[in-house]
Amino acid sequence: MGGESLEREISISSGENIIKSLSTQGFNTIPFDCKGDFIKNLIKIKPDVCFNALHGLGGEDGSVQSLLEKNNIPYTHSGISSSEICMNKVLSKELFLKNNINTPKYKLIKINNISNLNKALPFVIKPLQEGSSNGVYVILNESDRNKLPKIKKSWIYGESVLIEDYIEGIELSCAVFNNKPTEVVEIKTKNTFYDFYAKYEPGASDHIIPANIPIEIYNLVKKTALKCHNIFGCRGISRTDFRWSGENNAESLFALEINTQPGMTITSLVPELLEKQGISYSDLILYLLEDASCDR
Repeated sequence: MGGESLEREISISSGENIIKSLSTQGFNTIPFDCKGDFIKNLIKIKPDVCFNALHGLGGEDGSVQSLLEKNNIPYTHSGISSSEICMNKVLSKELFLKNNINTPKYKLIKINNISNLNKALPFVIKPLQEGSSNGVYVILNESDRNKLPKIKKSWIYGESVLIEDYIEGIELSCAVFNNKPTEVVEIKTKNTFYDFYAKYEPGASDHIIPANIPIEIYNLVKKTALKCHNIFGCRGISRTDFRWSGENNAESLFALEINTQPGMTITSLVPELLEKQGISYSDLILYLLEDASCDR
């Protein structure tokens, strides 16, 4: 847990909840902060299993998975290739499109060119590889467009930036657990989108389970989430996020991204989705632990 990504504090929050659950269930659990050249110290501990509660770069992009594989240490969640592809938004979108999964139109540009971006409104700016909505900006009007030079100046997410069509509509999400889709959650927030604050501040968003949408769209979300889980080769658990523009047809549902390391905080979606199905937090953690392995 922990680590050095922008999601360090969220990872620590997830990790503390997981430690509490594992300890309560009788497991000898050691919190391990993945900072610096941590793998040497990890090898000295000789763990039976590493429960991966890292979020963001280093933790869910295939990096720590590769280190654990090289040292034959079993670990939870998805493997190297799956993690790498899911974390990279362009690689994810390419795989979406290759498998006929609808996703917003996009292009990749250099951050140095963003001030002169001539794109029809509205659109979204995203880092190529970040989670928890870090570095995401929704550009709805000319006033927002005037902020582009300021965004360029403060950008800390690498030289590339993803420009994506903004889909007006409803935020939806669905997880896959034990190779089955969960119910679908509809996310409501007063913010422009489900941003970092709305994700982690208690009371900043409302989670409606089951989502109040047409049954055809509801079933399509579940079907697509399971399809994504399988084509990306995810393991353990995954969560796919969607926007639905409101029409009752398949073209109105857009897959945004797939998350291989869903948060385990008190406001996180996956524990809440499973709790609604009678699966406790401890049952979820135990399942992920028992599913751990190498060669994932």
